[in-house]
Amino acid sequence: MGNVDTKLNFRRAVVQLTSKAEPIDPNDDTFWEQFWSENVSNVQDIFTLVPATEIRQLREDAPENLATLCYKAVEKLVKAVDNSCRTHREQQTVLNCTRILTRILPYMFEDSEWKGFFWSSLPSKNEEDEQEAVPLAQSLLNAICDLLFCPDFTVAAGRKTGPDKAEDLSLIDSCEYIWEAGVGFAHSPPRNHIYDSNRTELLKLLLTCFSETMYQPPTDIASNPNKWIMHLTSAENRHALPMFTSLLNTVCAYDPVGLGVPYNHLLFNDSLEPLVEAALQILIVTLDHDTSSSTPAESEDATIPDNLFINYLSRIHRDEDFHFILCGVTRLLNNPLVQTYLPNSTKKVHFHQEQLVFFWKMCDYNKKFLYFVLKSSDVLDILVPILYHLNDSRADQSRVGLMHIGVFILLLLSGERNLGVRLNKPYTATVPMDIPVFTGTHADLLVIVFHKIITTGHQRLQPLFDCLLTILVNVSPYLKTLSMVASTKLLHLLEAFSTPWFLFSSPQNHHLVFFLLEIFNNIIQYQFDGNSNLVYTIIRKRQVFHSLANLPSDYGTIAKSINRKTKYAKLRTSISSENVSEIVMEGSRPALPAEPGTLNATLPDTPQIAQMTERESAHPATSPSEQPLTNGMAAVTLNSCTATAVSIGNGSVENKSPDGKKTMPDIPDTPTNFSRSVNTRNSLRVSSSNEHPSGQWIPTGEWVHSWKSKLPLQTIMRLLQVLVPQVEKICIDKGLTDESEILKFLQHGTLVGLLPVPHPILIRKYQANSGTTTWFRTYMWGVIYLRNMDPPIWYDTDVKLFEIQRV
Repeated sequence: MGNVDTKLNFRRAVVQLTSKAEPIDPNDDTFWEQFWSENVSNVQDIFTLVPATEIRQLREDAPENLATLCYKAVEKLVKAVDNSCRTHREQQTVLNCTRILTRILPYMFEDSEWKGFFWSSLPSKNEEDEQEAVPLAQSLLNAICDLLFCPDFTVAAGRKTGPDKAEDLSLIDSCEYIWEAGVGFAHSPPRNHIYDSNRTELLKLLLTCFSETMYQPPTDIASNPNKWIMHLTSAENRHALPMFTSLLNTVCAYDPVGLGVPYNHLLFNDSLEPLVEAALQILIVTLDHDTSSSTPAESEDATIPDNLFINYLSRIHRDEDFHFILCGVTRLLNNPLVQTYLPNSTKKVHFHQEQLVFFWKMCDYNKKFLYFVLKSSDVLDILVPILYHLNDSRADQSRVGLMHIGVFILLLLSGERNLGVRLNKPYTATVPMDIPVFTGTHADLLVIVFHKIITTGHQRLQPLFDCLLTILVNVSPYLKTLSMVASTKLLHLLEAFSTPWFLFSSPQNHHLVFFLLEIFNNIIQYQFDGNSNLVYTIIRKRQVFHSLANLPSDYGTIAKSINRKTKYAKLRTSISSENVSEIVMEGSRPALPAEPGTLNATLPDTPQIAQMTERESAHPATSPSEQPLTNGMAAVTLNSCTATAVSIGNGSVENKSPDGKKTMPDIPDTPTNFSRSVNTRNSLRVSSSNEHPSGQWIPTGEWVHSWKSKLPLQTIMRLLQVLVPQVEKICIDKGLTDESEILKFLQHGTLVGLLPVPHPILIRKYQANSGTTTWFRTYMWGVIYLRNMDPPIWYDTDVKLFEIQRV
């Protein structure tokens, strides 16, 4: 009964705050104390008793009261720090102030008039004090950081000095109180669920402070970096190093399964999971704002401090630290995939999206870590969960962002030769996926999953096709033994993409055919010996290549193809008979669309592959004089749509050949105002100067001829010319009907001296660009928005970085 009364008192105070015509006196301590006394004991109470409508009403009708509430709450936190927060009452006051600020801050951020409020100085009675006063935001951040290393509140006391001799928080060496062993810290403090809970609440407030980014349009962020993050990650924060280390180690040391006792997560509440999730979200948000490369708005003399979190991350270099981080990332990424005999017997965590963003940041800022990941087969422990999530999310439009980040990471990894080499490791199916049963390598898994995404994914994934095929192009020169299943899938993609109705339906679709032909050429020229399955499939499907070589470019045939064109769904329908009644892996479940009503955060345009990658030769020692003749394969393969866009805005595009000389792109440039988008409801916008007044793309014979003449078919045609007669002769002579005999013949065959001079291997390496930076920022905050629904910190506020839609 008493508990109900205290909640009633709190509710009356909230109503009084919004309904009083006159501003409430800031010195009326009896009134203000009601908000952080022990009236309420958990964050859910605050969110229930302080409704959104009343916060907005308070902001509009009684702004003085709202300002005073903020001042008073921050003042309480600062006083608690001064007193070392030693009593239970003080600790409860700190938690309630934290909860109230977490509740009201988003509603202040959504109103541009309140934007500068926290960066103004605290009101002071003395003018001298006011001149030296620090902004309210800095006072708040400093207090939170001090409280995160407060003995007997968020960390275990290092030395017992008695209640009257509590350590002064302003003098404490927080490096002694790092939360977890790992990078740069060897001592693992004992766990305490109360400390975990207190840290989590303070981190949620910190995340709420940083969320000012959500209330800015994407265009404003580059010129106006987030001041909250700048202060926390600058040298002004004396806790920067221990805080970064605590967050990193807490995330990477977390083991959700623990000792593996079945159903233990149902019997005991895990206080660590919310803390790990909050720490991970703080980590990725602070690593997003690389202030060193930002240009301050207008003022040249304004100095932007370095982001120490990025600095610390980029300087990690010991192998044991890399091993600790990689083990932590792979453990958490693989956790949802773990199979047990007892259903639901092990704890599953669901912050894989934040984990993938963190892994991306780690690879982006620390190239030594990227090379560490790629130097052993450990990279496959990252690859398999990514492929699992890509395959599982392909039908769900609410997870389109997860699809993108998985593909972006694979694109980054594929730029290094080592990934292609590692993919030759045999794959033993430990994770049930909705894909055909096959026996082969991780490369086969990659091809089969990509085929499934392209042929059965939803329409909004079409902007990713370029990326998916670029990844396969990058790894193809190193794939030693593709299985029959994977070989068939690659040929099926070529068959689907080379149909006239698909080629003529968009100014960019022919690029997909160029990618696929480059994959085949790389494997034939560099890995012919082990790939008899692919060679056999090419021979069996030779009509596809002949049809491509003879693709009609006359107006009448083009018009007929356009008229026959059906919806995008036609691409999914199987052209090849191989896809009929495939046996899928045991225990798998089909990819399902989103549940009706699922919330989804919109994303910015997917950067075009030309903006995301730069072509590099895999033979850096090759001199210009050793380049193959222009009538060989080299001239044919230097012609992909991934030419490095040097000046993207004005339409001039140029390539660089491996010797560094500029060459004109071989594929004719498509109009530069072509754009692809994943944030529109109709999913694919295509606009170009060749459009019909009705908005439909109209291909011309000249356009078809301009790229058809550059199709890199020479190697494949030569292969068919040599092998088809031999295979037909063997079949007739020996009366063969079994493909295994033909495969044996192909395994022992050779094309040495019969194929054109091997073309140089070209790798399309990911290059940092503003498009992906914006994309990651938007995606990351969208994930954080949707993952924080208990309590719903930002739900139904007016965010401007993205839109929230119902799928």
